[in-house]
Amino acid sequence: MNRDTPTRMNGAQAILRMLELHGVKHVFGLPGETTIGWYKEWREQSSIKYVLTRDERTASYAAEAYSKVSGRPCVLEAPSPGVTHCTPGITEAYLSSIPVIYFSSDIPMNQDKKHGLTGVDQTALYRSICKESFVINNTAEIPFILRRAFRVATSGRPAPVHIRVPINIFHEEAELADLYAEPDYRCYPAHRPVADHSQIKAAIDLLLTAKRPVIVCGQGGLISRASKVLLELAETLQIPVGTTTPGKGVISETHPLALRVIGARGGMEYSNNYVRDADTVFFIGTNTDSAATDHWKLYGNPFDKTFIHLDIAEAHVGNNFPVQVGLVGDARASLEYMVELIRSDYPNLKRDKIDLNPIKQAALNAVFSSNIPMPRGTISPVTITKALDDILPPNAIVTAEPGVSAIYPSALLSVKEAGRRYLSNYSMGALGYSVPAGLGASHASDGPIISFTGDGSFGFVIGDLETIRRSNKNFTVILTRNDTFGWIRGEAILLDEVDKPWATDFGAVDYVKVAEGFGFRTARITSEDEIETVLRDAIGHDGANFIEIMVPSQDKIVPFVPSWVRVAREKGLPHFY
Repeated sequence: MNRDTPTRMNGAQAILRMLELHGVKHVFGLPGETTIGWYKEWREQSSIKYVLTRDERTASYAAEAYSKVSGRPCVLEAPSPGVTHCTPGITEAYLSSIPVIYFSSDIPMNQDKKHGLTGVDQTALYRSICKESFVINNTAEIPFILRRAFRVATSGRPAPVHIRVPINIFHEEAELADLYAEPDYRCYPAHRPVADHSQIKAAIDLLLTAKRPVIVCGQGGLISRASKVLLELAETLQIPVGTTTPGKGVISETHPLALRVIGARGGMEYSNNYVRDADTVFFIGTNTDSAATDHWKLYGNPFDKTFIHLDIAEAHVGNNFPVQVGLVGDARASLEYMVELIRSDYPNLKRDKIDLNPIKQAALNAVFSSNIPMPRGTISPVTITKALDDILPPNAIVTAEPGVSAIYPSALLSVKEAGRRYLSNYSMGALGYSVPAGLGASHASDGPIISFTGDGSFGFVIGDLETIRRSNKNFTVILTRNDTFGWIRGEAILLDEVDKPWATDFGAVDYVKVAEGFGFRTARITSEDEIETVLRDAIGHDGANFIEIMVPSQDKIVPFVPSWVRVAREKGLPHFY
């Protein structure tokens, strides 16, 4: 279309056209009266697939996960009655630096001041968890606002933007002469600024003189698609690479230089000890949050070692640890320049080879062969994770969330090919993430989806089993059940020394029958001998699968949480670490 040729459109048509121009293929959402005008035009004029969910929370988490896997900003929409329900997913996306374009329809502007039904100040509600919050006041400004929304969401530190659309805008017409997109902002990162060159050289000098350096990479490495150059840097300088839980998979975890996950949510003793004993730590794409640093205690006395920090967000650099060199820039672009300098300035560089695989395998084998007796009627999450690790196809995506369903695969599951193959929500950590994240991932990937969830989380999202079944995807839900909010129970018993935790246990439910009612193929694993057969059968079935497994709560068998493990060792409690 010639940009100078005006075209008369209503607001619904203009929004759809701008989304198409930005390459949008899917939108996640749920209908409401305030969006009917949009849907009418959508059905008649657009091929963008609308993924109908049964809860706006599900839609918001699905959009976040879709964006993680696809590398493109995802579009989410919700009507005014459900506008508050999207806050969990938008908050996770904001803290995880994931771009989501979030449309919320609304009653006419200022009608909320008359107490119009469903009226609330949506702009104020979302301003704190989005990079920007826009209001469309007239149809003529739609092309400009959508270009800006995609530009803001995908540039710098990616994050959600919010677009508020009053109901009347969908019907109001205007002559539009600027229906075009800016191609750079169809994917993210949209631009790749390189950190200060002199600082990069200073970082190289520190890494070359360090006696025991280590790289710690967060999910910023995945967001930047920096896996290839990160591995190139690590191999050139022979520096081990540990990852935060959200950064899991940024390099293959079977590589000789891969430390695997570190920190308080899946870090094992050998990996946490390695980073503790390092003399130089190079942070890449991590905000050094409490979970990744065992509440900032992981590295011991921070003044006893050297820290280098590279991140796109200037506010993150040096925020929690004193850095000798701070690098503000895109991870991939900055590391590419760093590798280029090393190769040009040190053409004959030779470093002693490091192979961590023996100590990694010894640590894993110690866990796999520990034979800790499980409480009656339960199965070890270790056994489940190992079996899945043995049979998981390379193109599979695993989603998980806080609790038993994440802590074991975070530590024990191996991402064998670099990339976003393991999705968790350890930025905010709310329950009810894994199954919606699997839904979003299933629309951005062709491989099988395995969603680990706990029964505490599963109660948030049961209704969207119907969405999964309707989507006709290869999708397996693995429910690790213990009839309690086990993380809270474990925290209370192990750290607060509460004998009988209050408000953590809930009633038993026949989840297999529930899943059968939604049309899932189901199984209940009651012995270790069944695990591999049931898992293979589910992953090989191109449809919706549900597997229930009874597991011990975290106070009965203590998982990979350093503060808990310290207490378990003092009290002689069974634990993994």
